[in-house]
Amino acid sequence: MPTISMSEVTLKARHDALSPQDIVIFGGTGSLARLKLFPALYDLTADGLMPPAGKVIGLARSPMSIEAYHELARQAVQLYSRNEYDEDVWRKLVERLSFIALDDRGYKNLKAALTQPERLVYLAIPPSAFGPTVRSLAEHGLVAGTRLLIEKPFGRDLQSAIDLDRELRGVLDESQIFRIDHYLGKETVQNILVFRFGNSVFERVWSRDAIDHIEITVAESDGIGGRGSFYEEVGALRDVVQNHLLQILSILTMEPPASFDAEAIRDEKSKLLHAVKPLAPADVVRGQYRRGYIDGHAVESYLEEKDVPPESGIETYVAARVRIENWRWAGVPIFLRTGKRLPVKATEIEIAFKDVPTSYFGDTASAELRPNSLTLQIQPEEAINFSFVAKVPGPAISVKPVTMTFNYDGNFSAEPAEAYQRLIHDAMAGDGTLFVRADSVERAWRIVQPALDNPSTLHPYEAGTWGPEAAEKLVAGYEWHLV
Repeated sequence: MPTISMSEVTLKARHDALSPQDIVIFGGTGSLARLKLFPALYDLTADGLMPPAGKVIGLARSPMSIEAYHELARQAVQLYSRNEYDEDVWRKLVERLSFIALDDRGYKNLKAALTQPERLVYLAIPPSAFGPTVRSLAEHGLVAGTRLLIEKPFGRDLQSAIDLDRELRGVLDESQIFRIDHYLGKETVQNILVFRFGNSVFERVWSRDAIDHIEITVAESDGIGGRGSFYEEVGALRDVVQNHLLQILSILTMEPPASFDAEAIRDEKSKLLHAVKPLAPADVVRGQYRRGYIDGHAVESYLEEKDVPPESGIETYVAARVRIENWRWAGVPIFLRTGKRLPVKATEIEIAFKDVPTSYFGDTASAELRPNSLTLQIQPEEAINFSFVAKVPGPAISVKPVTMTFNYDGNFSAEPAEAYQRLIHDAMAGDGTLFVRADSVERAWRIVQPALDNPSTLHPYEAGTWGPEAAEKLVAGYEWHLV
């Protein structure tokens, strides 16, 4: 099955048009830089996909020698790059790499260090610092020629998102702003577009006429990783539902775009989100994990995590029933689910098709009839599975579910680019297809805001289980897909 220009081969084809530019990383010593950005830049270097000229400049508040900074970056590359460490590749990257302390002369030093008229500026910093940083860039004449990459969350509620957008748009054009939701960089999420619009057999049944219900699950077996203060400000509804889940849903259910142009795709995503009914408290189940076992190991409850107050009412689990009020999806239940300390780490989309109108095989003793289903696995493995029933060999009429599977490892010789590698390259090329536009951000907040304003009951659940029992009642008449 074809893919939508995600592989290294396609990236190389686009690379010839990439202009010389500097790459500037605010928060250049933080966890995001170490875990994702340095490895992604190394992988781009290994694949020959860096700009033809330009520096990589890291900035942070604490001073650091250039030798120490190079060593920090090298260790990050060795630990987290998908490519095997190669000294020649590292030398090519480190020749570009420099560091500037954000002291009183930080922005002046940055301006003096830039070598190109264009630059990619990555804000790997807390959202509260987005506005002040952009204002400082403008004050020092560093807005023209800048493409700005910012990480979610884009605000913490509707009003703060509107205020943040107003602040950014005060000095930048929307075409200069690239809002990252790294799920959109994953191969299978992007492949949804080709799967739907490149295969007529599926596009013809991609509606309420053939689909019974849809489920999207983002499950994490980890806890909050010592980030209690951060998570107390966010919670699962803000952290995953407002962005990851609604972005995946918009790609999955949008109308065909006029073209594969970035704005045409983002137009249809925005239209879809405007058709999603805002979440009422009755549509949402919130949970918080208690002590339990993950892979046979005892884990503490959320309330025992560092920097979490004993009376915390923050949810670590959300299940929601979503309604899309348009012609294509009217009446199709859509279930979203995410949680910490669930049995596995996985992200999957389950499309359950309607059953046959009448069965000829239900009376056979060994019948295992079930409706067709399509499963899109986003992580840990990127794959697509289609389940249908077939006759078991033998004289009797006996049927059994079977599954056809497509996976990247087995069907393509090139390994998919890691999400941050793809997204950074797209931003350098000025391609906004896989980034979130301001109107979609605002609409997503309008969808979840009622559930934030009037939170539903918080249900405890044992770590290592699939969440509170109330989530089963939310899908009454259906069953959660077994991830």
